[in-house]
Amino acid sequence: MTKQEALGLARRAGDKRDSYWGNVITYSPKVFIPLTKLCRDVCHYCTFARPPVQGRKAFMTVEEVLEVARAGAEAGCKEALFTLGDKPELRYAVARDELASMGYASTLEYLEVAARAVLDETGLLPHLNPGILTASDMARLRDVAPSMGLMLESTSRRLLDKGQAHHGSPDKDPVSRLRMLDEAGRQRIPFTTGLLIGIGETWQERADTLQAIEDSHAKWGHVQEVIVQNFSAKPDTLMRDHPEPTFDDMFATIVLARLILSPDISVQAPPNLADEHQLGGYIDAGINDWGGVSTVTIDHVNPEAPWPELPILRQVTESKGFMLVPRLTVYPRYVMDATWIARKVRSKVLAQADTAGLVHDADWFAGAAETGRAFTVAMPSSVKSRPGFLDALENPTGELTEDDITLLLSARGQETVQLVEAADRLRREVNGDTVTFVVNRNINYTNMCYFKCGFCAFSKGPKSLNLRGDPYLLDFDEIAQRTIDAESKGATEVCLQGGIHPSFTGDFYLDVVRSIKRAVPSIHIHAFSPLEIWQGAETKGVTIKDFLWELKDEGLSTLPGTAAEILDDEVRAIICPDKITTQQWSHVAETAHGLGLRMTTTMMFGHADSFRSWARHLVVLRNIQKRTGGFTEFVPLPFVHMGAPIYLGGKSRKGPTLHETIKVHAVSRLALHPWIKNIQTSWVKMGESGARLALEAGANDLGGTLMNESISRAAGASHGQELGPSSMRRLAAQANRPCAQRTTLYELIEPSVIA
Repeated sequence: MTKQEALGLARRAGDKRDSYWGNVITYSPKVFIPLTKLCRDVCHYCTFARPPVQGRKAFMTVEEVLEVARAGAEAGCKEALFTLGDKPELRYAVARDELASMGYASTLEYLEVAARAVLDETGLLPHLNPGILTASDMARLRDVAPSMGLMLESTSRRLLDKGQAHHGSPDKDPVSRLRMLDEAGRQRIPFTTGLLIGIGETWQERADTLQAIEDSHAKWGHVQEVIVQNFSAKPDTLMRDHPEPTFDDMFATIVLARLILSPDISVQAPPNLADEHQLGGYIDAGINDWGGVSTVTIDHVNPEAPWPELPILRQVTESKGFMLVPRLTVYPRYVMDATWIARKVRSKVLAQADTAGLVHDADWFAGAAETGRAFTVAMPSSVKSRPGFLDALENPTGELTEDDITLLLSARGQETVQLVEAADRLRREVNGDTVTFVVNRNINYTNMCYFKCGFCAFSKGPKSLNLRGDPYLLDFDEIAQRTIDAESKGATEVCLQGGIHPSFTGDFYLDVVRSIKRAVPSIHIHAFSPLEIWQGAETKGVTIKDFLWELKDEGLSTLPGTAAEILDDEVRAIICPDKITTQQWSHVAETAHGLGLRMTTTMMFGHADSFRSWARHLVVLRNIQKRTGGFTEFVPLPFVHMGAPIYLGGKSRKGPTLHETIKVHAVSRLALHPWIKNIQTSWVKMGESGARLALEAGANDLGGTLMNESISRAAGASHGQELGPSSMRRLAAQANRPCAQRTTLYELIEPSVIA
């Protein structure tokens, strides 16, 4: 093969990598836990396995394991890599005796206990490499680890012959290893495998090994990563004088792996087994991942090869136009699909994942107390933006598709800078610089509800006392009095929402409106979500249209577009299965608009959803607005996780990251243009500093002063209750923007001023 042909193949490999993995190269921040270094095999290149030594323990104790894991957790690691010899008790009496003294019958039984301790007590996610496992072994260990691994190394049975690398190592029989690889797929275990090059195999055997991995993945879809590892000759082994593979060998094998394997299989090469100047070549050849890298523990398999410093790895990665991003031990597509991770482990995985399935930036949570942390998204200009991203951002056709929106939502680094700048420019063109707000009061008339929404910590059954506060139901006099108090404090609007009390009928909602209008005839009544409208009409036995007419005749002014959550029924089936569907929500909205009842609209995001479901939600809203023009604004509502049942039950993430939340504000500005002109940021969810950042990313409105908002606080938010007009003006001034009070329908009440 000529040099030109080789470079052409490398370009093909790189293009294939980029088409799936984009401009991100990942690594797993980990600790290495060598539970035991005894092994029944005698691979002739290995210094990890060693025979028993008098006076030296065969196994780490659970406390020693936890000491390493706690140090890793403190350092920000996410993975606990358990590597150990294969069933040493079958060869060594000392292993059998030590296991028995601890109360265990086998190494695998002890591994299960140690992994569970790490998972439960430190939150690190175990990745298990214990050698050959049976189907029952894997089924049991699946409950303590989200991923497992076994290096195939080579499919060549020739290497088992006398004088070859695997002679005397029964567990290196490729038939057994391929059987385990397939069984992992059958059990839906995200799996790591790979090949070890330079141990005497031929190029054809390398290709055969990669093809065998690809064939297994084609059946089961379970191979999350393939490691291309170079043999490293070590003293005191039979292969100490065996030649090591060259850089050209590694480069060509990585290219071969990328071209043979499915694009969704990650290809990695150990960065500690290469010179610093060779790492960039690995990227050129097609890797998308550096594997596990530790700042806490050594590589116990290659102790002579220290991990590269993360700043060096980042510099190399960025010099090739990629971002270095930490990941979990299980790759994103398996994080996002509940069928791949055992229920007992999934909650631990979700608690550490962002919407992309990578590591959640735990410095910020929706509703949490202000951290004061600076928010930066800039990356060196050497990090390339994806061509498709730029096409979507420039949007020459005039309307973003669902695919375009999904792509923009996945922005990172420099792409986010470009996204935020584009949204801010469009906001300035559409709304000018004035930041608006409305003086209003929230009246949450009951927290009792017979719906079982998994995200809601506010609502309670009639006898529920297990969440914040006691069950309550305000009477009509109390609702009227709160309205009178609100008007006396300058409110122009009361916003009413509550749970769906078991005794409610549509007449209750009509009586609420009548009570308010009798007390304060001039107040704007912004009340009742589409769910409440649907329930009210159903209990009265009338159509949605007729019920809305009655409410409007009694004085209802506008509707809050809540109960939308995510307008994607796949997600709604998880978070609110008994609630109205996307079609039903849309029907209420369009019917209200047809009667002249305008409506806000919202999206609650960051739980069991995805970028794709966010995009679908925005498209649903845009299509309704194009038909009716009835929405006044869009309000992104990041999920507050702290008290939410779906999070406490281990079925959701910890809400979106700050980075994701800012992106939603920016993308919504672009995706909903020109149909919905006002993008509101929720200071209750965002906090003051987060709301200010949203004002720089496409938002033009701060919403209401609220007075007694309690739904978010019930979920664990630190913000809420009230943010007065002077605070609104101060917040806008921090963003160097003038500020003005408005009505619910965005008519200015006062001139635009700078605080």
